Amino acid sequence: MIFKNRQEAGQKLAEKLNEFKSKKDTIILALPRGGVVTGFEIAKELNLPLDLVVPRKIGAPENEEYAIGAITETGEGIFNQEAIASLGIPQEYLDNKVAAEKKEAQRRLKTYRQDRPSLNLANKTVIIVDDGIATGLTMRAAIKSVKEKKAKKIIVAVPVSAQDSLKTIEKEADQIICLDAPLFFGAVGAFYENFGQTTDEEVIDLMKESKDFGK
Repeated sequence: MIFKNRQEAGQKLAEKLNEFKSKKDTIILALPRGGVVTGFEIAKELNLPLDLVVPRKIGAPENEEYAIGAITETGEGIFNQEAIASLGIPQEYLDNKVAAEKKEAQRRLKTYRQDRPSLNLANKTVIIVDDGIATGLTMRAAIKSVKEKKAKKIIVAVPVSAQDSLKTIEKEADQIICLDAPLFFGAVGAFYENFGQTTDEEVIDLMKESKDFGK
């Protein structure tokens, strides 16, 4: 399945999530940056509040795009120990990356939310949205973060995912909505006609526009 862009992917996901329309105990949480574009479309269509969850990927030393781990907003980590061992990555590198990415997560939260307080997730149904799942490490960190905030139910909603990552995430979330999980995956961007980088400014604008959703 090829999506025109992140907006179309969000609209297609919203169709699968229609049972949650205007539900007072349900919140959309999107992963910046690209996931916010997808999550915005779902929140708009379903009239649900939109907020952010900001896990950060820990990339390999010679290849930042290759995830060897991910952290929650508070620095709690999930790591691929096999990859770390096979690449011979020292603990000092991991410690430095975790510290830097924790700082970046806090910067993003402050920048994107502006003066909006974070939403209370306790006893809520939380739908976590991203524009796709490759290794699954950042989504798993997002789930961990939401569990710590005492959500009642966690649903992961993505347009596309690698099959092996989906199997792992199925054990950690209560429900998964995924439109396509091809056998041969590659990269998330391969499933979009337009997969340009989302900017900080776009995320800020979408968050401002969504402030009355679900009210």
